[in-house]
Amino acid sequence: MRLLVVLLFVASVVRGFYLPGVAPTDYDKGQSIPLLVNHLTPSPHDPKNTEKTYVYSYDYYYPKFQFCVPEEGRQKQSESLGSVLFGDRIFNSPFKINMLEDVKCRKLCSTKYSAEDARFVLRNIRAGYRHNWLIDNLPVSPSEDLKNDQVLYANGFSIGNPNTDPASLFNHYDLVVQYHKRGDKYRVVGALVRPRSINNFGKQENDDTFCDDTESPLELSKKEETSIYYSYSVTFEESATPWATRWDNYLHVYSPKIQWFALVNFSLMVVILGIIIAHIFMRTLKADIDNYNDVNLDDDIADESGWKLVHGDVFRPPANRMLLSVLLGSGAQILIMITLTMVISLFGLLSPSNRGALSTFMFIVFILTAFISSYISGYLYRFWGGDNWKINTILTPTLVPGLVFAAIIGLNFFLVAAHSSGAIPFTTMLAIVVIWFVVSIPLSILGSIMQSKRPLLSTPVRTNQIPRQIPQQPWYLRFGPNILIGGLFPFASIFLELMFIYKSLWFNRIYYMFGFLFFCFILMITLTGLITMLMIYYTLCFEDYNWQWKSLIIGGSSAVYMLLHALGFMWTKNLSGLSFVLTSGYAVVLSALAFLCCGFVGFSCCLFFIRRMFSQIKVD
Repeated sequence: MRLLVVLLFVASVVRGFYLPGVAPTDYDKGQSIPLLVNHLTPSPHDPKNTEKTYVYSYDYYYPKFQFCVPEEGRQKQSESLGSVLFGDRIFNSPFKINMLEDVKCRKLCSTKYSAEDARFVLRNIRAGYRHNWLIDNLPVSPSEDLKNDQVLYANGFSIGNPNTDPASLFNHYDLVVQYHKRGDKYRVVGALVRPRSINNFGKQENDDTFCDDTESPLELSKKEETSIYYSYSVTFEESATPWATRWDNYLHVYSPKIQWFALVNFSLMVVILGIIIAHIFMRTLKADIDNYNDVNLDDDIADESGWKLVHGDVFRPPANRMLLSVLLGSGAQILIMITLTMVISLFGLLSPSNRGALSTFMFIVFILTAFISSYISGYLYRFWGGDNWKINTILTPTLVPGLVFAAIIGLNFFLVAAHSSGAIPFTTMLAIVVIWFVVSIPLSILGSIMQSKRPLLSTPVRTNQIPRQIPQQPWYLRFGPNILIGGLFPFASIFLELMFIYKSLWFNRIYYMFGFLFFCFILMITLTGLITMLMIYYTLCFEDYNWQWKSLIIGGSSAVYMLLHALGFMWTKNLSGLSFVLTSGYAVVLSALAFLCCGFVGFSCCLFFIRRMFSQIKVD
């Protein structure tokens, strides 16, 4: 119980600590401050809005939006691999901002919207698409939102006002740059914007009413061409916020009371379930072992029943051992990748302030852990008597990653068809393939060679030559009930965090609740191991010795609930047809990876448990 209290305390502390992803930039008075523009991203569906919700993003300079382009032309900024994979497309902008030089109502550019382009823009205003601007790597926030005496900044701001009839496009931006003074240098510590819709076409830039929004807002015509001006203002404000804590207003925890309640609730569930299972194993299993060891060999033991009867078959190689070993090796690889990523995130080393660092780190760890995947896969395959080690060495680094890569390529075609900035460029895909074959494949071969030199696990009982007939199983130990029972409790411990993860993945929300996520993940893994061992124990008691595949399926069954939860979550968002296809496809991929991860946990716990259990009995 003390350990639980310590873990909960750590979870509350680590969320406030992070290491920024870049070094501070010091500006002189009058020095240029670049304003960069990122992709246009959707937001969750507003129940009052009848427009469909979209999950794919657009390039900021997608021609139909007709936003102002810099005089020198748009220039793409360098991005990390993870940033590209998650759809970031960062460019320069025509905004001219100089430190401590206020700008009052400066014209940015003029443009003309055709009727077709106007309909496209109005649709995306109603769909909730948002600008994502960056000033000194800080997201430009629409306003300050006070909640419980805490200032909260949002990530991005709307491209227009969907509540007017018709929807109005924001064409003027009042920017507020907050700075912190250090000697004769200045650092940017905040970036706010107040977007407005102003019908100012035809007015002169030096006119006092050029940026006056007292008149009616700008309306784009769906029937004829509409000419508009874009303009902006800049104001500088001194702030007491130091550079080291400037991200604190962005990295906040959503609904902390609900999350604490859920965390404590499921922690108690783990404790109670652990006590129940420990009681079963300590009392029932001990009684079984004592009865088996005290049996008189001169007596008739024909009426004997239970798990001891399958001692000659429990270590029999499973069907399709090649496939099972490959899946388990990939599951171990995914488990290590997730665990390392969460541990590093707890210390703030993968803060959202370092754009794309999280996904880049996950990719690197997954590549490097190919050694472990091949090691475990080859070892289990050899343990089960497999002799075609070359095929195992080839399949382990190619089967699961190849299927995932093929699924992503298939979904990428839908993104290309939608003209989305989230479509992965061909050069990036080619780079991933090259890295995979240059790094992952050699590491897999090395892992396969290393495992071949290790001695095999000993088995406490000998395997009979003739397999024993398996009696009919009760209904609750069949395939369907196994999945329903085995996956319910592990999923319940993680489902609350999944909702925040979905919003982060599909609606560009900043996710920074790594403390809660880590301990929910630990609870899920613990429950997975406990429930899988319990279900396999009852399976053996009913003389079914085919536990290897069953432990993988029961352990990974929480992924079925994850998939249903993701589909149900997105169904409530009134998604467009293409958006639902995309979210469903990615949900299937993520659920499959979760299945392998949790399935490996269930199998590993059962392998340890069964070896320990059968080593306690006397077999003649």
